Amino acid sequence: MYGLPQGVSLAINLLAGKIEQLKSKSLIIAIDGHSSSGKSTLAKDLSSILQFLHIDSGAMYRAVTLYFLRNQVNVTKQEAIDCALCEIVIDFEQIEGHSRTILNGEDVEKQIRSMEVSQTVSDVAAISSVRKFLVMQQRSLSGDHSVIMDGRDIGTVVFPDADVKLFVTASHEVRTQRRFDELVSKGVDISISEVAQNLKNRDHIDSTREDSPLKRANDAIELDTSHLNRGQMVSKALQIIFERSEQTKEQIDNTI
Repeated sequence: MYGLPQGVSLAINLLAGKIEQLKSKSLIIAIDGHSSSGKSTLAKDLSSILQFLHIDSGAMYRAVTLYFLRNQVNVTKQEAIDCALCEIVIDFEQIEGHSRTILNGEDVEKQIRSMEVSQTVSDVAAISSVRKFLVMQQRSLSGDHSVIMDGRDIGTVVFPDADVKLFVTASHEVRTQRRFDELVSKGVDISISEVAQNLKNRDHIDSTREDSPLKRANDAIELDTSHLNRGQMVSKALQIIFERSEQTKEQIDNTI
């Protein structure tokens, strides 16, 4: 496992029996939510604990955005977009216990987290052809694995029949502080008001785009992380996953 904080380790110890049962299951877990709600950290922690494949769909959209920025792709021209997408290959590699995003053979994990990419990614993600391109890649990457995938349309579009769906939320103030702290820790010179505005802009674009807007799936369970620490998030999520997986098993048994 990659470096898990003490609170998460405690949750693992308390739920050890259920975790072992979940490891033996074949599951697809979809985690959706707004930016900086905690969904990506939660997905990484759950992936490490359950030893499921983690696919960070947000990183994939960021990788496409980075490629577009580097190559000055004209996003108002569909032909230019289509040509660019034909040149993009995205993969993930485990390096020193951490999942790294690989764009055309290059580790771009650091570059895709830049503010420049953050300010552009929602606009790129709103392009229908980009979404269709990445949905195909996301489904292909999952293969026959047990999968945890986080994003904004995982439970509604990518895996509408996922065994477990979580919709992770947090207040705008909490999300702003989390994102600000993350950027400052990376040495980014930015004000908290700039971060707040960026999140508001991204929320609006993500929720109002025509193709696959961010919304809670009807059968998703909402997890508000505003007042939860990392260990509490993991504990609640594991409980939900265990309960939902047991319900699914009962439904299957009843049809046999």
